[in-house]
Amino acid sequence: MGEAQGWEIAPVAGRAVSRDLDGRLALTLQITRHGDPVACAPLWLTVTEAERVHAALCHALDQEPVPSDAPECRKPIQYPGGRQRF
Repeated sequence: MGEAQGWEIAPVAGRAVSRDLDGRLALTLQITRHGDPVACAPLWLTVTEAERVHAALCHALDQEPVPSDAPECRKPIQYPGGRQRF
């Protein structure tokens, strides 16, 4: 993600998004400085906030080629009649 004066915040690879009893979603982020791990912390999102992030990412990725290991929601859907939608 972004970097400012050696700091970086990025999702922790291999950690799934979790959900609490209230339905909030947590994405675990790793904080590093100059490549050295400093801390891990959850980014808590309501369902509404997660939907907004999802929509923003879908919009930002719209013109990007879909990698072979992309999640299902990034792959085109072939409808009867030959139409293709994403």
